[in-house]
Amino acid sequence: MVHGYGLAASQLQRLRDKQIPLTVAVDKVAASGGYMMACVANKIVAAPFAILGSIGVVAQIPNLHRFLKNKDIDIELHTAGQYKRTLTMLGENTDEGRRKFREDLNETHQLFKDFVHKMRPSLDIEAVATGEHWYGVQALEKGLVDLVETSDELLLGLIDNHDVIGVRYQQRKKMLDRFTGSAAESADRLLLRWWQRGEKPLM
Repeated sequence: MVHGYGLAASQLQRLRDKQIPLTVAVDKVAASGGYMMACVANKIVAAPFAILGSIGVVAQIPNLHRFLKNKDIDIELHTAGQYKRTLTMLGENTDEGRRKFREDLNETHQLFKDFVHKMRPSLDIEAVATGEHWYGVQALEKGLVDLVETSDELLLGLIDNHDVIGVRYQQRKKMLDRFTGSAAESADRLLLRWWQRGEKPLM
């Protein structure tokens, strides 16, 4: 899911491009794609036992070819383009397909490493891009973070001299959800009024 985290990292990059100081606080986990996002920040703050790093790429694909063959089930796979499908779950995989798949993984890993190193040039990227993860204190020693403390400690240290604004993302509800939600709220209000008046609702 590199593309999803990559998009999120690009959105954070827009803040830095506008010269807006960006601090990322990690209380629990910023590993793999999460660290791809976090490393965009000017400053990374992590809780002592937060998990960070995991700068690597992993893929595993089950293959049912022999099972299906034993059941006399044939699978036909048609593609256009030599590498449109390198490995398959249902068909018979080839050494060439495996080679190409590993090549794609390595290319993705290199892009990941280049991005992290660009964001944090002081990192010894080869030392930290092994796929390992570290806790906050260890991550500080590796240069993956800049400060070890919780997000609460960070905010409490700033609150006297700054305005602290809470921002929450609320997913837009579908029309049906809005309708049923409004209907349920109206019914709740009606029942509450009946109860307050001592009236028995019709059941």
